[in-house]
Amino acid sequence: MDSSVDEPLPEALSEFIDEVPETDTSLVVLNRTGPEPLVSLLEEAFDTQDVTVAERQVPEGTTDVVLLLREGEIVATTPMERLQNTFLLINADRYRTGAHGLGEVDMPEVLTGLDEVEFEVRGFPESNKEKLLLVLISRFIEGRALQAGEGRFDVSFQRFSRLDDEYGTRKVYRWLGDSAVDVHVYGVRDEPVPDSLDVTVHAGTHDEYRRSWFVVFRPPDGEDGHIALVALETGDNVWRAMWTYDPGRVERIGRYVAQNF
Repeated sequence: MDSSVDEPLPEALSEFIDEVPETDTSLVVLNRTGPEPLVSLLEEAFDTQDVTVAERQVPEGTTDVVLLLREGEIVATTPMERLQNTFLLINADRYRTGAHGLGEVDMPEVLTGLDEVEFEVRGFPESNKEKLLLVLISRFIEGRALQAGEGRFDVSFQRFSRLDDEYGTRKVYRWLGDSAVDVHVYGVRDEPVPDSLDVTVHAGTHDEYRRSWFVVFRPPDGEDGHIALVALETGDNVWRAMWTYDPGRVERIGRYVAQNF
């Protein structure tokens, strides 16, 4: 286990986002043969973020692929077709009204690989894509927990009514509740959590209950697969966020949630 798990907990959930280091991160569309507007959509999605989007043509290179680069090194690749079908050409309703694309194989690696990057995203109507990134990562974490079939899963909803008013969300949490995963849900109790969901309920009204969006999965001891998303609403439908795969940091986030919610 990462030694950072033993570090003192911060005084606020936002401090986990403060810990994110600055890195040179970029997405490169390589040898595009498809329509140029797809690149424009990708540029728009990351226009206000610390992620550079560029396009390159290289001799004898693979066509229509997107590269994720960290400090100039390629760390992930995704076919443009998969990126457009899971992100560029869809909206958040695809993930809210259905339970599609929960398997890791369905998720674009160049997006799930953007861990340890600080984002500030806007929801619709200010942006069609920025907040969608966090929705996609939330579904990715839920899928990882479902695939593992056990472990600890903590998730906040701000308001419990969201568990019941989005068909896809309700379906996913019914699956999680029926598994051996220890599921804990957090939020303001504006409506009861449906009895059909076998989850542990934590209700509250303090500021972090109302502003937080976290999804935390910790696999059983000794197993891989840690991941946590932390986001704080800083304005009207504006979110500051990050996610991490670092086991020590994920454990610390889980401890913070258990002690403060």
